[in-house]
Amino acid sequence: MANHISSAYDRDLEAIQTLVVKMGGMVEGAILLASQSLETRDVELAEKVRADDKKIDALELQINEEAARVIALRAPVSKDLRSILTVLRIAASLERIGDYAKNMAKRTGTLVDMPAIAGSDAALRRMAREVSLMLKDMLDAYLRGDAVLAEDVRQRDQEVDQMYNALFREFLTFMMEDPRNITACMHLHFMAKNVERMGDLVTNMAEQVIYQVTGEMPEEARPKGDKTSYMTEL
Repeated sequence: MANHISSAYDRDLEAIQTLVVKMGGMVEGAILLASQSLETRDVELAEKVRADDKKIDALELQINEEAARVIALRAPVSKDLRSILTVLRIAASLERIGDYAKNMAKRTGTLVDMPAIAGSDAALRRMAREVSLMLKDMLDAYLRGDAVLAEDVRQRDQEVDQMYNALFREFLTFMMEDPRNITACMHLHFMAKNVERMGDLVTNMAEQVIYQVTGEMPEEARPKGDKTSYMTEL
């Protein structure tokens, strides 16, 4: 009977993991498309990102319902319970990243009629690309139960912070040189901040993978390179 329950639980968990990977792939796409729509000033592509966010939200709801069913039916304990808790936390973080991608897409429509800020669109896309690669590796670490890869993802968040800091300084320079750049730079700054927060959320997920595999959260504080946290957010 115990083996039967264990096999059933494994099948249930595999089904949920498949949903998580599907959701992760959609979120990866949303990050890249949101940054692409900015660089190309493609309003239709930005609208697609906004529309597809509903599909991401629906997947999170489905994952939550399936996880709740497994907890009620299988009563998992110890490592099995950690696996379910990891699923719930990863799904919540993925949903939040999708929201940030949607927020970026919203600002693209506003920026279309404003003068471009030299180099900023491409820089934001490179930053978004790095976060999407972190997310891909985090999902691989999750599926493989690879705490070493998850720690590597965790360490790479500092690179995203440094890219954000560089962009922040550039925006300040542009605004000081010409007040007409202020509005566009403010929108771009908040888009960059959204990407930086995406990196934080991917790092949180990597820590959850480490917790699932080892039973312990990382002891050392993650390296942080964001020096602008004092800024007031909209």
